[in-house]
Amino acid sequence: MSGPYHEGSLAVQRRFGVRELADHVGRSIGPGIRPVAAAFLELQPMLVLGAADDEGRVWSSLLTGAPGFVRATGPHSVSVAGGVPDGDPLAAALARPTGATDGDPGVPVGTIALDPRTRRRMRLNGTARPGPRGLTIAAREVFSNCPKYIQQRRLLGAGGGRGGGAVHRGERLTAAQREFVGAADTFFIATVAPGHGADASHRGGNPGFVRVTSPTELSWPDYPGNAMFLTLGNLETDSRAGLLFLDWTAGTTLQLTGTARTDSDARGRTVRFTVERVLEREGAGRPRLSAPAYSPANPQVIKEG
Repeated sequence: MSGPYHEGSLAVQRRFGVRELADHVGRSIGPGIRPVAAAFLELQPMLVLGAADDEGRVWSSLLTGAPGFVRATGPHSVSVAGGVPDGDPLAAALARPTGATDGDPGVPVGTIALDPRTRRRMRLNGTARPGPRGLTIAAREVFSNCPKYIQQRRLLGAGGGRGGGAVHRGERLTAAQREFVGAADTFFIATVAPGHGADASHRGGNPGFVRVTSPTELSWPDYPGNAMFLTLGNLETDSRAGLLFLDWTAGTTLQLTGTARTDSDARGRTVRFTVERVLEREGAGRPRLSAPAYSPANPQVIKEG
């Protein structure tokens, strides 16, 4: 270990020559929730959470509620009212009371609160267990990221529900789902590292930056970021990953679980994801947001062929 990084992240940082920069940026990762971070959390109508289910598959899930449903209850703890919706792939793992037993810290989770209105984001990783309001998260790492690649959106309707619409499951993407993913400008990715917990992160770009090459294969370019390589570092040690795509207007979510690997050449880095399970949930009651103003940092999408 070197600071907040495990060997997977360190290996990727060395490979791409950013170890010194990563150590500098890593000083922003702290164990506590500062007042400004607590205030930011309480304003958010949604929280993305990543973890492994009872079968070991990694998923990225959307939790929603009226602002205040997520709030810091201390410098190292967060309460999430309602928790994970029924029927979500992570519901069973995060509802188990075993986290309350002595010596069991709970389920490793990574979370990200992203506010498209202000293009701000905050990540909080730790462990979760059932709590009085729904879910309690003990913070281990708390940090903010820059607004790079975040599309700006206005809030059209607060929603406040838990997204309890119809659920459709499968093992491959339908034609409509492939079109939806191929048109996305944003998604979230959850990864894990043995002995180091879980992480949830954001990926953004102009529509078309995610390429769907088959009903079970998709890829995206890994754009230059903060040099931490937390996601790619986790994938270096454990290929499991979970993706979350949102219909920002209707609130529908598309969750994919599978495995990912990173390829690199003279043109840059590409992450390739293999789909193993698909879950689409209609978005009744979720917040609705406007069409995006694209980030000026988004690279031009270059079509293959």
